[in-house]
Amino acid sequence: MMDDIQFIAGKESTQEEFFHTFNALVDQNKQIIISADKAPSDLSGIDERLRSRLAWGLVADIHPTTYDLRLGILQSKREQLNANVPDPVLEFLALKVTSNIRELEGALNRIVAHADVSGAAVTLESTQEVLQDLLRSHDRRITIDEIQRKVAEHYNLRMTDMHSARRARNVARPRQVAMYLAKQLTARSLPEIGRKFGGRDHTTVMHAVRKVEELLDEDAQIAQDVDIIRRALTG
Repeated sequence: MMDDIQFIAGKESTQEEFFHTFNALVDQNKQIIISADKAPSDLSGIDERLRSRLAWGLVADIHPTTYDLRLGILQSKREQLNANVPDPVLEFLALKVTSNIRELEGALNRIVAHADVSGAAVTLESTQEVLQDLLRSHDRRITIDEIQRKVAEHYNLRMTDMHSARRARNVARPRQVAMYLAKQLTARSLPEIGRKFGGRDHTTVMHAVRKVEELLDEDAQIAQDVDIIRRALTG
């Protein structure tokens, strides 16, 4: 297996050695896997005879992983580890760690190892604390303001309703959904989230998060709303 072959562009002696190595492996009926950031025909600075050999086999265009695929991988890994990791934590990781599968599985390994050493249960809060360095590097730049705006649009409310003291159900429930998404999609603490919702206490945010988590299992409409808004935000 050879990764990032585009980096040998313009290096004639390296290409010459690789050309002969490639031929020797093919003559021995060996399988060769090569990756690059372009199709073989689009590689510049690569000798024509080498490019033609790269095009011999199956050329596959690899796209970024989807949220559903990442979540499925994490669920499978959880079973392999026989670990007690709640679904919301897996969903959080699938949303936040999108660069590559090795890093995604590594993130799960870290939180499971931390739980084993500390004896504490895996929670969304502990996950954010253990992976704070990784999460910073994978910041999707989703802001609480953006979450509030999307939720308000979805429920046909005003942005001011996200900050107001109104407790009418048609306002309070969307506001709880926005708090839940703010906790899932940002690295902000509960007090920070509360301040963005009209200066509310962190316990109010905690209650909102738990309430929405309950409703996701009980209310199909809420589950659909959250999924639609989350996909609109993560794109």
